Amino acid sequence: MIKIGLVGLGKMGMSHHAIFNSHPDLKVVAACESSSYVNEVLSKYSGLKCYSDYDKLIANEQLDAVVISTPSKLHASMVETAMNRSLDVFCEKPFVLDVADGDRLVALAAERQRVTQVGYHYRFVGAFAEAARLVQAGLLGKVHHLRAEAHGPVVLRPKGGTWRSAKSEGGGALYDYACHALDLVNFIHQVPSAVSGVVRQGVFSKDVDDEVYCTLHFSDGGSGHLSVNWSDESQRKMSTKVTVWGTNGKLVVDRQEVQIYLRSVPDDDRNGLQQGWNVRYTTDLTQEVWYYLRGEEYSAQVDYFAKSIASRRLDGMNSFASALQADHVVQKILDSASGSVQPAVAAAATGSKGLISRIFG
Repeated sequence: MIKIGLVGLGKMGMSHHAIFNSHPDLKVVAACESSSYVNEVLSKYSGLKCYSDYDKLIANEQLDAVVISTPSKLHASMVETAMNRSLDVFCEKPFVLDVADGDRLVALAAERQRVTQVGYHYRFVGAFAEAARLVQAGLLGKVHHLRAEAHGPVVLRPKGGTWRSAKSEGGGALYDYACHALDLVNFIHQVPSAVSGVVRQGVFSKDVDDEVYCTLHFSDGGSGHLSVNWSDESQRKMSTKVTVWGTNGKLVVDRQEVQIYLRSVPDDDRNGLQQGWNVRYTTDLTQEVWYYLRGEEYSAQVDYFAKSIASRRLDGMNSFASALQADHVVQKILDSASGSVQPAVAAAATGSKGLISRIFG
């Protein structure tokens, strides 16, 4: 049995507690949370040993791995502590807020021979996995453009919010939403080599981006577009979509399905596709999981982590090295932009000239 220490008992932490603890090869033996109320309730009703101090959890418990589900600003230091105790680590996304920390931790994980994984769960969604397989198999021919979108209703008023909308703790829509879309770009196609035309602006937030748009450039000459908005009230929850154009067709994928249009089908094609439009649904592409909570992909990524630990798979999907690629693209976006974020609602009185002044980069 692989003994797990769980750090952070917010929404994702509580979800992880249920999924990790239900896995036949995993057992959550202790948890750590800064809220004394959460610790008291969880300890009382589940019998789980709870700490308020991460260092004490690491020092006192005989663990094989830790799951880090804390605010993003804490990831780097907590991961480093776990690495130095020779523990395997599952860390929520984004991996780090500073790519220098990420570079150091990737090297440390390699030195310590640790299994690492970051919670980019979309790679475990059947439709996205199928899209990556088809694109990388060359069915679209040479890819010349793609569009990655992530929209949802997170910040919908000027006041309030959580740690996610604090620049020093979460990093706003750029880190919370854009990193998902960028990781899918890396997964389905390739890692962008450069970015340009960056637009970062607040709709309601004063401290972070609510919207991020930019052009992506690839080393093979292809281009892309990133469109992110977490102040989109028209969405019930986060909606993520990737569209890919190639010389032999087009592919559109979201969580529900992958649609692929082919100009022609290779004579030796074994994918069961035909000329014109084809549709494949996530329900047909998803393998059954032992436990369902929020979506099969959340359980699938936990099972993948468990199997990686058992087989000592150090270069698996969503490793620290893989996740850091998304962080490096985020850093390119930051480097390409300048200025500070100004809320659209506060600047509206300045007219169109004021709106134009909020385009960064």
